[in-house]
Amino acid sequence: MVSTFHGLETARRGMMTQQSALYTTGHNIANASTPGYTRQRVNFTQTTPYPSPGLNAPKFPGQLGTGVEAGTIQRVRESFIDAQFRGEQTKTSYWGTRASALGKMEEIMNEPTETGLANTMNQFWQSLQDLAANPEDQGARSVVRQRGEMVANTFNYLSNSLTAIKDDFGKQISVTVKTVNSLSDQISKINKQISEIEPVGYLPNDLYDERDRLIDELSKYFEVKVHPPRSSGGDSLPVAEGILDISIVGENGTETKLIDGSNFKKLSVVPAIDSDGDGVNDQPTGPVTGFQLDGQAVPFIRSGEMKALVEAYGYVENGEEKGIYNKMLDDLDKMAYSFVTQFNAVHSQGYTLKTSTDESNPGGDFFEPFNNGYKNAAATISVSSNIDNLSNIAASNAPGESGNGLNATNLANVKNTDFSNIPGSEIKAGSIQSFYESLIGSMGVDSQEAIRMADNAAVLKDSVENRRQSVSAVSLDEEMTNMIKFQHAYNGSARMITVLDEMLDRVINGLGTGGR
Repeated sequence: MVSTFHGLETARRGMMTQQSALYTTGHNIANASTPGYTRQRVNFTQTTPYPSPGLNAPKFPGQLGTGVEAGTIQRVRESFIDAQFRGEQTKTSYWGTRASALGKMEEIMNEPTETGLANTMNQFWQSLQDLAANPEDQGARSVVRQRGEMVANTFNYLSNSLTAIKDDFGKQISVTVKTVNSLSDQISKINKQISEIEPVGYLPNDLYDERDRLIDELSKYFEVKVHPPRSSGGDSLPVAEGILDISIVGENGTETKLIDGSNFKKLSVVPAIDSDGDGVNDQPTGPVTGFQLDGQAVPFIRSGEMKALVEAYGYVENGEEKGIYNKMLDDLDKMAYSFVTQFNAVHSQGYTLKTSTDESNPGGDFFEPFNNGYKNAAATISVSSNIDNLSNIAASNAPGESGNGLNATNLANVKNTDFSNIPGSEIKAGSIQSFYESLIGSMGVDSQEAIRMADNAAVLKDSVENRRQSVSAVSLDEEMTNMIKFQHAYNGSARMITVLDEMLDRVINGLGTGGR
């Protein structure tokens, strides 16, 4: 038989459940601007009806409802959209970092401008043409030496500046490795906390939010694979999100476990040194050959900010040293070496100026020669000390001829010399000018591509983020609507208690008074 107070209990449950929903709505509104917060909802469930089914159950025209209860307070989240966002974030970070690296290189090369290497060399060639017209003029000779020093200084500046920026990327790799290890540590600790809370029947929504935020942050640095969740066991609820394991995706698509429940492996770079004594080799000491997780080799990272940093700093692939800055430095060295070698060869074929104190002798080296190959040529190029005496500039192609500037013309024509047929040249085709133009052109194309891809990736990332926010973010308009709905439902349950109170008052105080 249904209790006299059955209706009161049903109404009480309604009030308590709507009150929980109002509290959750207030929690959502309070965290509307909290980074990484996912809106929450109360899952309403009907309570067990009366009577319970059974052979000895009282005969009743049906089961009578007993009200409602707050089943769980659950996050509103879609893991599929999360995976999409993290994939787009990885691409955006890669192209954005690559575009930044190329942008810094463009600032250093500073082409085309009046202060760039191209214009500096053009001024040097022009000074040689002026010398050809006035081979005995000391002013013209002084200008040639000064312009030659400008060329050498510009090569030195470019090489040193590019090397400094490259070293900065090495330091940035070190910071990134530390950041990755810190994020991995935090995620593993949250996994441990979740594994301790879920088995007792709770949903640690705030821990879920923080874990997802950290995984989003981790996906900036490389492509991550979030494995299907593992149950925490015990009395975990069916909607509990469980423990997440995370792997790094390598260049060839292989997966290496980074976080395994409450444990994680420390990332290190090879070759490198431990910059702060924490036991992790994070500061690269040369072109990167690979990565390790607690000593286990990891295939080269496929995408993300870490890959872009390694490409900027320099790496070794199939025994060959590669990298954005390494290539530009190597090409500048080849250019400086080939230029100096050919210019000195032509200069040595001419003759110095005959003066009252100096005889006309075969021209020596205009620039200091390189005796150890082309490596570091751009950083070490300098005008020979022989040229301190301006008479030693070999403008003539014959000894002692007054007004002979034919060799100065030959020196000026080095600009257009085809280096493809010159033995020992590191430039395999074209002239000095065309070689340098190809370097600048290639850099510009790469930079434009990186900027375009970064913009495209950012658009896709924003699109996915908007879809994710439409599902998981707090909408104040929606929450205000829910607040009114839950308020009216609460008021309705309260009104039901008032009505039942009046009914019971009639039964208790109004019945059985006859005959008094």
